[in-house]
Amino acid sequence: VQLQASGGGLVQAGGSLRLSCAASGHTFNTYIMGWFRQAPGKEREFVAAIRWSDGQTYYEDPVKGRFIISRDNAKNMVYLEIDPVRHDDTAVYYCAADDQNYGFGTRVYEYDYWGPGTQVTVSS
Repeated sequence: VQLQASGGGLVQAGGSLRLSCAASGHTFNTYIMGWFRQAPGKEREFVAAIRWSDGQTYYEDPVKGRFIISRDNAKNMVYLEIDPVRHDDTAVYYCAADDQNYGFGTRVYEYDYWGPGTQVTVSS
């Protein structure tokens, strides 16, 4: 399984951003895909997840209403939209895959595969 996140960069506070995660190397219809982020000096934290088979989603409370996770089955892509972007969204964002599908995991150890992160920096 290979995961590759992209779409990060410098964005102005109040703007919007869409991160993408390209998944390859397996059939993902039994997976749960998640997005995590790690701000400077902080631990990696869960933000959102989606069940590939039915599109059901789960969000961490602080990001509800601003973050939207989605997937494109045909393209094997998972997306994370952030709108509006805030200063405290500055972090490295990682996509991850859980092949056990027992439920929406929110802990790092519950995910089996990780891609390299993409940096999001929010400016004033």
